[in-house]
Amino acid sequence: MAGSSHGHTPAAWTGVIIAFIGFCVAGVFMVAANPAGFWAGIGVVLLGGVVGLAMKAAGLGMPKESAELTAARARAGQAQTS
Repeated sequence: MAGSSHGHTPAAWTGVIIAFIGFCVAGVFMVAANPAGFWAGIGVVLLGGVVGLAMKAAGLGMPKESAELTAARARAGQAQTS
């Protein structure tokens, strides 16, 4: 996966960091037995997904592969297995 830059984009990093903060907030409030705080943390987790998708739509995600690149990758995979 390191060769394909899987997830190494500003959109992915931002979405995951926001979601992680939401999980931490939800965990703290779950232990504190505070349902409102827990659901606020879950809301932050969902916000992380929305922000990640919005950043991807703004062009900060992975670029789409062309048909030529996909075909070349398939040929290279077949050559390695032969």
